[in-house]
Amino acid sequence: MRYLSNAMRLTAAITHEGDLFVAQCLEVDVASQGDSVEDALANLREALELFFEEGTGEKPRPTPIIAPIDVSVGE
Repeated sequence: MRYLSNAMRLTAAITHEGDLFVAQCLEVDVASQGDSVEDALANLREALELFFEEGTGEKPRPTPIIAPIDVSVGE
């Protein structure tokens, strides 16, 4: 196993789509999927490590503020 000298905390949004869970990083455009939330997160972690290892030069966006919002929907 290779250890990273630097670590960063990123934010993942997870949705249930069909039979799979999809995990998407909100700071960079990287997503993955899995049979469970845990699998989706593990796959996303691996995809993110590969993304940053490739050195695309893309910097993560600032961590978003996540907040619920209620809206009225007409019938």
